[in-house]
Amino acid sequence: MSLALNLRTRALERRRHQRVRVVLLGRFMLENHQEYPCQSMNISPGGIALLAPVQGYVGERVVIYLEHLGRLEGVIVRHFELGFAVSMSATRRKQDKLADQLTWLANRHELGLPEDRRHERITPRNASTVVRLMNGKTAAARIIDISMSGAAINVGIPIAIGASITLGSTPGRVVRHFGSGIGIEFLRPLTEDVFDEDIVL
Repeated sequence: MSLALNLRTRALERRRHQRVRVVLLGRFMLENHQEYPCQSMNISPGGIALLAPVQGYVGERVVIYLEHLGRLEGVIVRHFELGFAVSMSATRRKQDKLADQLTWLANRHELGLPEDRRHERITPRNASTVVRLMNGKTAAARIIDISMSGAAINVGIPIAIGASITLGSTPGRVVRHFGSGIGIEFLRPLTEDVFDEDIVL
């Protein structure tokens, strides 16, 4: 291997495993299919440290969903106070993509850049909607804002984090609580052709 190629390879390896301090909300699922809320502390393309109410066991497979990054998979490798660390299993291609996403997130935070179009948040002209739970119960809701990946809504009934719901006709899952509202992640992101202020979910 030439010196130039060797140096380039080492630089890529460092980039793939460089940890970025970034706080993202999400949820995770353990092998028993139980889901819990979580928050990232730092992430690299090869691993992640999570704050979580439940730690699982070392060696257990875990599936993680984080805002901006989507689905991640791996194995719990150690516990620490209030959370655990995961060694992520991903192809080289996915590691490179994750490295790009982490670089963007880190630069956006440092430079104060706005969110990209994928995560732009808007308030629809018609903010009234209906939430339907898995048991068939429905409740009126009001959309605070919406992105292509999820929505923040006010709703008059308690809904647990991790609950599967339908917002209008759009399926999703509750990923966080705030004040009198909830944050929802859509099961499938909205497409750009329908994402505007006239959207009806």
